[in-house]
Amino acid sequence: MAGWAPFTVFVAVLTVLLLLLSRQSQQLIEQLETSDSRQELAGEEHPTSDTNHVTESRANETAETDADKPRRESGDSVQPEAGGTDRELSQPEKQEPLPADYELTPKALLLNVGVTQGLVLVLILAAAWYFSIPAEAFGVTGEPMSTGVPAITAGVLFGVVLWIGNELSTTVADAVGAAYDETVRELLAADSPGGAIALFGVVLPIIAVAEELLFRAALIGVPAAGFDISPWLLAVVASIAFALGHGAQGRVGIVVTGLLGFVLAAGYIISGSLLLVIVAHYVINALEFLLHEYLDIEGMVPGRFVGDY
Repeated sequence: MAGWAPFTVFVAVLTVLLLLLSRQSQQLIEQLETSDSRQELAGEEHPTSDTNHVTESRANETAETDADKPRRESGDSVQPEAGGTDRELSQPEKQEPLPADYELTPKALLLNVGVTQGLVLVLILAAAWYFSIPAEAFGVTGEPMSTGVPAITAGVLFGVVLWIGNELSTTVADAVGAAYDETVRELLAADSPGGAIALFGVVLPIIAVAEELLFRAALIGVPAAGFDISPWLLAVVASIAFALGHGAQGRVGIVVTGLLGFVLAAGYIISGSLLLVIVAHYVINALEFLLHEYLDIEGMVPGRFVGDY
């Protein structure tokens, strides 16, 4: 007998843990960007002799001013000056900065993403086996449109259409001044032939299988089959979780990813095929990396591509 309830609880807990992990990854990337920006600014600062003279004069004035002030005894309490606040007492403790030599390489990030997504895949499959969840609930049947060549063909076409829509949406967002953070994609883009093979042949397929198995099959297909809940209602919840899991792409990325996730969910519900949406997911990601990171195509506008070759 299938354990619908415990499997659903397990998947819900797993989803929450993944969202928390995604938030931690987002903060790490933000710290890296801040650290890189500070290093670039420090490298651009080349003070002239006049600037050094002004700095030295100000330092002397500060020293003279401090010398005129009465020294506090070690036992005296620190009091804020008039019209000001004591920064040592009022400011919260700052977050520990990353080491100056810390670097998140594409190889390390590829390994991290591959292992994390692979673990998600294994845990869901193990839970499905343990709780006796039938394959049909995930969208895996013996029908050609579920697991055959027709499903693969439809998935490729579906993925291309969604990729075009995704490109147009981000282009419009850029045109109105909304930022779409591409840091994660740039970090994952390997700079060697071996890294590219690992990206397209291992990591991207694992991402497509793991995310579709979780956000479409486990969060939509299984609860709909086990509890007779509307799959469209589940699609809304799953798409919100899918969007929040891509917070590192910025606010525009969250919105676009949420809409994309809902369309993928619609394709899954209508077709009843998990393979179809897995293929579509892979096509979207593969085209993004191929065109933007390896062919240096910057963006897409109606009717043409704008590239920097």
